[in-house]
Amino acid sequence: MAGEARVEVWRGDLLECVHEAHAVVCDGSGEVVEAWGDPGLVAYPRSSAKMIQALPLLESGAGAGLPDDRLALACASHSGAAIHTTRVVAWLHDIGLSEADLRCGSHWPGDRPAADELTRGRERPCQIHNNCSGKHAGFLHLARRLGGGPEYVEAGHPVQRAARAAFEEATGEASPHWGVDGCSAPNFAATLRGVAAAMASFASAGGRSGRRAEAQARLVAAMMAWPELGSGEGRPDAGLMRAAGGRAAVKGGAEGYHVGILPERGLGFALKVRDGAARASEALAAALLVRLGAVEAGHPAAEALMAPTLRNWRGLATGRIATRL
Repeated sequence: MAGEARVEVWRGDLLECVHEAHAVVCDGSGEVVEAWGDPGLVAYPRSSAKMIQALPLLESGAGAGLPDDRLALACASHSGAAIHTTRVVAWLHDIGLSEADLRCGSHWPGDRPAADELTRGRERPCQIHNNCSGKHAGFLHLARRLGGGPEYVEAGHPVQRAARAAFEEATGEASPHWGVDGCSAPNFAATLRGVAAAMASFASAGGRSGRRAEAQARLVAAMMAWPELGSGEGRPDAGLMRAAGGRAAVKGGAEGYHVGILPERGLGFALKVRDGAARASEALAAALLVRLGAVEAGHPAAEALMAPTLRNWRGLATGRIATRL
């Protein structure tokens, strides 16, 4: 095990800021291949766990006929652009529900054109704009099969009991903690090693049989086929998946969490930045994709995250970021 991974921020020739992180790479058997820092660190994966939360949707048979774009949305932290919101509205309509049935809350879309359109129309965002509305549409779709009433985000609801069971089975651990996520759904904690092993099980699903493997393989394929639905145009995850060209799926979560799935190599990784900085988790995710051969060294999408030149408002170079594994 190596020391902690680092993302350094330099201003001129002075090291101004350091983000330290823990990271783990596992293979399909759940064994640790490489690690930096503490593989046993317990943390909430936040939105990085969405593909695990989506497993019951397929394993129950409820989502058997869903197209890949809806499966990608079930795993998404989207920007609230029209390509996201129109699909979520259509999905809810197809299951006889509406925005009012969501329990994710509302926030302004991250997509600038969508936010500008709301402003011009003197409108407020609704729950469809929430970055988790696709995941919640998936929860509602599953709830039609499992029942349990309209409050599908409650920890005791059949949907969340199924999500927890899938999480603990995928990580191979009994979750020691759960908390309420930003979208009001439960989020379950696990070790980094456990989450990396779960990602590796998604990566190696194509070589296995059974309902779990089929669900994992479908979700990974959907994520890679629709990178712009998983995050949004101009977002780091979409750029990295396009750079990988079908060799990887990546998913960021709040507070500096990131995971990666590499089907060609049967590997998965999980990382957690100690101070929760997204710029550091994105840089390290890019660095791991390069290190593991999913993205070519020097690819602009990776370099823009791993080693960008920092500029001020006049465009003057003021420093740089360096990523250390």
